[in-house]
Amino acid sequence: MSARLSSFPYALLVGDTVALAVVTLVGFASHGEIGAGARMLTTFVPLWIAWVIAASLAGLYASEGIFRPGQLWRPAAASLLAVPLAAWLRGILLNSPVMPLFITILLVSTALAMLVWRFLWLILQSRRVANG
Repeated sequence: MSARLSSFPYALLVGDTVALAVVTLVGFASHGEIGAGARMLTTFVPLWIAWVIAASLAGLYASEGIFRPGQLWRPAAASLLAVPLAAWLRGILLNSPVMPLFITILLVSTALAMLVWRFLWLILQSRRVANG
């Protein structure tokens, strides 16, 4: 088990976390609520939890899938699972209904952010390998 933990791509998880934070910040900024502080956590935390679950199920942290450009569709697919789960968790947390438009916008922005981030990850990794 310690070998599995030592090979876990923590930098990738950190990057995923930053990408989700950007999605959250842009979402709140688009509503003029960038200074919402702790309220932003009601979106970010459920989204992060749901993403880690979905990404893990989709094998997005397994070494055989994270270094191949042909696997870039997988983060978008994981978003299809993560976003509805995140919206449901957020609805429970806020004790409010989940709007379908919110899910749609969050799904598109999360999938796009993850595709961009994971593409950058592949570029960074290929340069690292090329430089030895």
